[in-house]
Amino acid sequence: MIFATVGTQGQFDRLIRTVDEWAGSHARADVFAQTGPSGYHAKHIHTEGFVDPTEFRNRVKAASLVISHAGMGSIITALELGKRIIVMPRRASLGEHRNDHQVATAKHFAAQGRIEVAFEESELADKLDQLEVLNPCERLRGEASPELILTIRTFIETGHVRFEPGSASA
Repeated sequence: MIFATVGTQGQFDRLIRTVDEWAGSHARADVFAQTGPSGYHAKHIHTEGFVDPTEFRNRVKAASLVISHAGMGSIITALELGKRIIVMPRRASLGEHRNDHQVATAKHFAAQGRIEVAFEESELADKLDQLEVLNPCERLRGEASPELILTIRTFIETGHVRFEPGSASA
């Protein structure tokens, strides 16, 4: 099953339309999308505007692939559950968000090799066409790194964060 999600903050019809058209052209009946307040009416995929957090997590667990906006909750949940994820960030220039923080988030995770990113609809369709060759996902650890723990402990004890270039950062 493929699970697509756009979060809850506004329309992201560009992502939903691309997934819907791809599913139709590939006769995929196993795609479910959480669409948010979408104005687009899907023809080939199953959709719901919103799902509660428990259902969201269950759908990610059941999915072989997650397609998502570049929201931290969606990305972290997919990585935590060891799911492959293709991210399409919302773009301010297209009126999909108020700024391009999702573009920055997508680039950061992509640089770590943790996610696939599609900035354009054609890129998303191409990545979906290559499902069999997408890299497997390394599961996020359930605990914080020693560097993060030390940084938080230092901040709590002193009120200051000591950052050294080359050390772990958020």
